Amino acid sequence: MLNLLHGSGQIVEKPDISRGSEHNDYGRGFYCTEQEEMAKEWACKDGADGFVNRYTLENGGLRHLNLSDGRHTVLNWIAILLAHRTFSLASPIAIDAREYIIAHYAIDTSEYDLITGYRADDSYFRYAEAFVENTLPLRGLNKALSLGKLGLQTVLVSPKAFERIRFVDAVPVDKNIYYPKFVARDSQARKTYREEIGKANVFKDDIFVMDILREEMSNDDPRIQRILLE
Repeated sequence: MLNLLHGSGQIVEKPDISRGSEHNDYGRGFYCTEQEEMAKEWACKDGADGFVNRYTLENGGLRHLNLSDGRHTVLNWIAILLAHRTFSLASPIAIDAREYIIAHYAIDTSEYDLITGYRADDSYFRYAEAFVENTLPLRGLNKALSLGKLGLQTVLVSPKAFERIRFVDAVPVDKNIYYPKFVARDSQARKTYREEIGKANVFKDDIFVMDILREEMSNDDPRIQRILLE
């Protein structure tokens, strides 16, 4: 049994799969978290009071893709984002990179009922975009994600999962407390990048997306694994 939270500007007693957008991180679904503080921040992300909706989900027999289980990499995460989110990719390198990463690193999420993975807040989405544009190396991207506090989200993506979720209650959330925390989380992520990533200018043993394209690197390439396991 999972205890899930959904931060929103309204009470959502009956989640509806048809109301989700295809252009969210993992496509159409109902986005939740097990982290209370994260849910409260997202309840007030528009600068208004909100609610944390609480649910239980009987997950026995559900097919669960957990991108944080150690069997997947940041490149799998980016591939899924590229398949769903709208990226501003203008350069030929970025366009080719998008096609290659989706083709070689994407996971067929249609086979799953639940997906757990990073939440692509604004700053982290920009990091992913910079990597695809060939301006941020793999080490910098991986370090930025590990240093930051993205939080994990669990997304219901199949009718079977929606049949299992049960509304418990909804708790009011004060915007005066949690909207500033929402803003501060993104600001801290940008500061972390500037202080810890931006000052690291040694790229000779790093990997840019152009290297992945030229060398046709796969997910299990030892050069990629070396950097991701640092």
